[in-house]
Amino acid sequence: MWWLFSRKGPSGFSAASSAEEVTQDIDASGLTAIVTGATSGLGRETARVLALRGAHVVMPVRNVKAGHRVKESIVKEIPTAKIDVMELDLSSMASIRKFATEYNSSGLPLNILINNAAVMGCPFTLSKDNIELQFATNHIGHFLLTNLLLDQMKKTAIESKREGRIVNLSSLAHRVSYREGIQFDKINDESSYGGMLAYGQSKLANILHAKELSRRLKEEGVDITANSVHPGGVATNLVRHHGLFKVLATIFKSFLQSVEQGAATTCYVALHPQVKGVSGEYLADSNIAKPASWASDSELATKLWNFSVDLTS
Repeated sequence: MWWLFSRKGPSGFSAASSAEEVTQDIDASGLTAIVTGATSGLGRETARVLALRGAHVVMPVRNVKAGHRVKESIVKEIPTAKIDVMELDLSSMASIRKFATEYNSSGLPLNILINNAAVMGCPFTLSKDNIELQFATNHIGHFLLTNLLLDQMKKTAIESKREGRIVNLSSLAHRVSYREGIQFDKINDESSYGGMLAYGQSKLANILHAKELSRRLKEEGVDITANSVHPGGVATNLVRHHGLFKVLATIFKSFLQSVEQGAATTCYVALHPQVKGVSGEYLADSNIAKPASWASDSELATKLWNFSVDLTS
């Protein structure tokens, strides 16, 4: 329960703050948000709180039936909630392109994109596009999705005259990556694969993606921000592939943050007026934080961007 004693940062919030608390009195009506991985855990709570504040939430999910169950439970609690469920498999570029085409032709605006979905510490597996699964899902999938939706976000920002916001869910685990940060030449090398190192690599990529995207958006003069966040120490079903973490999460459950607290930083960055104009930053506990040195390497960020373009082209 360390978070009970955490100090409030400059934002006025801390690790003890919940998603509802950091969005208190914020009116998100008129905003449309996409939240990936919203069938459980942090994604579900993020979708619920955004809907509670009046945003129209789109949930792209791999399991459509599960998505509709979540939608029904949220609408039961919040009868005014506006939620759509669409099919998306982030480990498949074909699925991402299909979703983006359907969304862009739907007529829906797009103010907020929350790249939340992730897999963690799984055994070595290749995606449908023959890319190591954690890198494919956690980074490449969201990289491609963001690029395909960016024109719609730009259009919405201009027409609505409201700042667009992109939020990448990273993790403190970005500090525990491979020695070179990103193994560009060994992304699919099973012999050097480490489940948690690969997870850390993908979370480092989330930060670098947001930083490079922010730089490009600023150069273009577009009213869209891009930031990355660490949700905190939260036990979610992400640990399902990692036996040790499942055991530790069970033993130390009372010391971990709740899902409501874990979703706070994401909701803060997505909605709070304090974050207006803030871009290219890494946030934790609803405050700007300092990531590992690799995450601040602009050359590495550019190299990752070009590498990701090559993989998705």
